[in-house]
Amino acid sequence: MSDITTLSDDHRPEATAPRPDAPYGMAELNREASMGGLGTETTDREIRRISLADFDSRREQITAELWSAATDIGFFQVVDHGIDLDDVAHAFDMSAKFFALPGDVKAQYPLKKGQNAGWEHTSQVRPSVGTPDQKESYQLTLPRMDGLWPSDAELAGFRTTILEFERRCWRLAMDLLGCFATRLGFDSEFFTRAHDPGVDTYQSTLRLLHYYAFPEDLLDTDNAWRAGAHTDFDALTLLFQRTGQGGLQVLPGAEAHGQAWTPVEPSDDAITCNIGDMLMRWSDDRLPSNFHRVRAPRRGEDTGPRYSIAFFAQANTDAVIESAAGKYPPITGGDYIAQRIAANFAK
Repeated sequence: MSDITTLSDDHRPEATAPRPDAPYGMAELNREASMGGLGTETTDREIRRISLADFDSRREQITAELWSAATDIGFFQVVDHGIDLDDVAHAFDMSAKFFALPGDVKAQYPLKKGQNAGWEHTSQVRPSVGTPDQKESYQLTLPRMDGLWPSDAELAGFRTTILEFERRCWRLAMDLLGCFATRLGFDSEFFTRAHDPGVDTYQSTLRLLHYYAFPEDLLDTDNAWRAGAHTDFDALTLLFQRTGQGGLQVLPGAEAHGQAWTPVEPSDDAITCNIGDMLMRWSDDRLPSNFHRVRAPRRGEDTGPRYSIAFFAQANTDAVIESAAGKYPPITGGDYIAQRIAANFAK
């Protein structure tokens, strides 16, 4: 793809990003553009399921399991995670009700340019495929939500439900990041301080996602995607999926040359987690941030709408990202995201 100017210029943690071990510019974007091919699927890679039951008493064991999975593939799933499954279901119900609102109602709460807050649809074009992701989304970034909440008359209980769910996601993400912190030589609260939700520099984001029902005429085509290949900007992503609504795939670094994509099977009881570029840099590349995508359904598979909810733990704009071994120079969370955005819009 020779022209990437159709990329939306919003402030997204999931936008296609150059890797921290490469220059910020067209060379890396061209590499990402090569990820548009179908490649192959492999099932010999394990997406590990890690139980967080009795977290405090099993912290050392859980930390070892998280580290092993993350350093191997950058993706893992957690179960017994402490977020009540009824609350997860309720958040999905509220998400579906929001996306079912008339377009003119949702349009009252548009995505704020550069703020990663509000509603958008089919506005994200990735260099890997050159076509818009076939979805709409609603972003919640706490300090940036003025004027972006539907009223109770439009959707009763939405704001309360989504705010509470965001807080539970934040707490879980901090517990997981605390495990990585100790393995990286930091104290267990290191990342919690860097993701402080009580200040205006907080930029972690909860995103509600609705992938549209897939058109029959696009089945069996090679260049149709629900979300093109990308890495995440953030430190750690938590992804909630529904049983039967598959399509997520990861490309482990060892398989990148042959594009051997590994399916990540969804289930209601598991949260899929992945390392983002920010934590890869913070870990001196010990924790890999790998490409992933959401492929289109195939003939005979469910072509109905697909819903997911993602929480992006993204360091505050004034937090300093400084790795333990000093492989990369210090940079603030805000400047780091600005570099990512600049690379996405490089020509």
